[in-house]
Amino acid sequence: MSGTSEGPTPAADLDGSAVTESDSTASPRTAWAYRSVFDAAPLAMAVVDREGLVVGANDQLGELLGIAPEALAGRVAADLVDLASDARSWHAYREILRGRQAKLRCTRRIKNPDGQSFWAQVMVAPLPQDGPGVVLLSVADISGHRELQARLRHLQMHDPVTRLPNRTLFFERLTAALEAEAYEQGGTGRIGLCYLDLDGFKAVNDTLGHRVGDRLLAAVAGRLTRCAEEAGAGRVSAPLVARLGGDEFALLVEDSTGTEQLADLAESVLTAIQAPFDIVGRRLSVSASIGVVERQAAGTTATGLMQAADTTLYWAKADGKSRWTLFDPERNAHRMTRQALVSTLRPAIERGEFTLEYQPLVCMEDGRLRGVEALVRWNHPQFGVLTPNRFIGLAEEDGSIVPLGRWVLATACRQARRWQLDHPEEPPIFVSVNVAVRQVWDSDLVADVAEILTETDLEPDLLQLELTESAVMGSAGRPLQALQALSDMGVHIAIDDFGTGYSNLAYLSRLPVSVLKLDGSFVRGFQYEGEGVPPNPADEVVVEAMIELAHRLGLTVTAECVETSAQAARLRRIGCDTGQGWLYSRPVPPDRISGLLEVRV
Repeated sequence: MSGTSEGPTPAADLDGSAVTESDSTASPRTAWAYRSVFDAAPLAMAVVDREGLVVGANDQLGELLGIAPEALAGRVAADLVDLASDARSWHAYREILRGRQAKLRCTRRIKNPDGQSFWAQVMVAPLPQDGPGVVLLSVADISGHRELQARLRHLQMHDPVTRLPNRTLFFERLTAALEAEAYEQGGTGRIGLCYLDLDGFKAVNDTLGHRVGDRLLAAVAGRLTRCAEEAGAGRVSAPLVARLGGDEFALLVEDSTGTEQLADLAESVLTAIQAPFDIVGRRLSVSASIGVVERQAAGTTATGLMQAADTTLYWAKADGKSRWTLFDPERNAHRMTRQALVSTLRPAIERGEFTLEYQPLVCMEDGRLRGVEALVRWNHPQFGVLTPNRFIGLAEEDGSIVPLGRWVLATACRQARRWQLDHPEEPPIFVSVNVAVRQVWDSDLVADVAEILTETDLEPDLLQLELTESAVMGSAGRPLQALQALSDMGVHIAIDDFGTGYSNLAYLSRLPVSVLKLDGSFVRGFQYEGEGVPPNPADEVVVEAMIELAHRLGLTVTAECVETSAQAARLRRIGCDTGQGWLYSRPVPPDRISGLLEVRV
C-alpha cells in the first residue's frame, strides 16, 4: 500500500476544477466539456440525467420544439417527445436510464406549444463517459420523409383510374377488420361484403376503346362512392369502396347490422349503376351483378369471405345478371359437393368404388322374373352411397361416363352369365344396362359390347341396352349406325322413360328398337283403387293406346314405377308385357336376385 487512499477517479470540468463520479453534478458538467460541439451540431439534442430530466439542450432542439433551450432545463424529457405513449418504448427508455439497454429509436408525432405538429425520429443513447443513466436525446424532423412515404403509399394502395382503394389496400382493411381486436372491443361483431362486376363493360371497352372504358369505370366509382356515403350516413363509418381489378368492385361493410343492411346497399348500387352514363358525349348503359355475403366476423377469414363472395357473384350471373344474390350455405354446399364429385369421379372408377344393384323386370302375365335392370351405385368415402342421379350427369359432362359405362356393361354381363350358370334349370334372365349418348359418340360402343359378350360368354339376346327417348329421337349418322349394328348383333334396344320426350310414335318404325319402357308418370297417373279416389279413365286410354301401337310395331312394353297390385292389375288388363317397381322389388344386390329366380314375384 502506498499510503494514499484510493478514491474516485478525477475528471476535468469545463473550468479546470476536479470533480468525482460520486458528485451528483459530475456527469452534467463533464458533458458540457463538449459544449461547442453540442451547440454547433445540426441535430436537435439534449442531455438527460439518470432521473430523466433535461440537463441541457441545444438551440436546434429549442427551435424544433418551440421552447427556449434554457427553458428546457429541468423538464421531463419523456414528456417533451411523448415517450410514454406506448409501453414498449417507455420500457426501453427506462432501461436505458438504468444502464441496462444500449439505445432506443422510435417515431413520434410531436405537437408544439403553438399547436403545430410534426413527425420526429427520436433516438436515445447513453453517454458512457458520464456514468450509467446519463443519456443523449436526439430529435430529427422527418415530416418531409413521412409525407413522401404517405404519397408513395397512397399511389401504391389506390387505383390510378378510379382513385379508389385498390386490391392491396382492400385486403389490408379486410384482414384488419377480421382480427379479433377489431370486433371484440365493441360494435356488432359482423362483417358484410358486396362483390360486383359490370355486365356489358367488355362490349364498351372492345367497341369504344380503353379511354372511354376508363372514364366509364371512373364514373361507376363515383356512383359507388355516393352509395357508400349515403349508406354510411348516421353510422360510425361508411362502407369501403375498392376496385379489385378490371370491372370488379367491392364494398366492405364493417360492423354490419345484418343482411337487410347489405341488401339495401346492393339494391341502391344496382339502381345507381343502371342509370345511363354520359361519357365523352356518348350515352352508355351497363348493369351490375352483385354477390352479397354477410356473417359473423369471428371465425371468418379473408380468403373464405372472398370465396363466398365470388361464388355468390357467379350465382347472380348464372341467374340472369343485373341482380344481387345473397350467399346461400345450402346452395354452396351443393356446389362444393358437385366439385368434389367431379374431381374424384375418374379416380373412383380406378379405385373400385362403384357397385351394381339390380331391379327385377317381371312378366305381367305369370309374375315370373324375366330380366333385371342394372343400376350403378357409388360408395363414396365421404358422402356415402350415391344413386345415379347424383353423378351420371357429371360423368357425361367430363367424359368419365365412357370408362364408367364400360365397367357397368362388363360387370352386368358377367353377373348375368353367373346367374345362368348357377341356375341351369331356370330360363336365363336378361340384363338391361343404361347407355348414355356420349358413350356412342366418344367410344366404339359396338366393339365394346362385342368384346364384353365374348369375354363373358353371354348370349347377345340376354343383353338389353336402354337409351332415353330424347337421345334416340332424331338419331342419325354414327348413333343410328351403332344402334343398328347392335340390333343386328342380337342385342335388344329399349327406349327408357318413353312419353317424356318427343312422344312422336312415328319414328319408332325407323329405329332398331324392340322395347318401350313407359315413364313412371303414366303409371302414377293410375289412381289407387280402394282409397276413395276414382281412377281417371283418360290415363288408362292413353297408356292402352301406346301399348296397342307398340304391339302393332312388334315392340314389347315395360311399365316403370309399379307400386301397387291395383296398378299391376290395370296394366295387365290393357296388355302391358313387363312391370318394374317396388311392388316387385327395390334394387337389390346380386345374391337377392338368385333367390327370386325360382319363385313368382
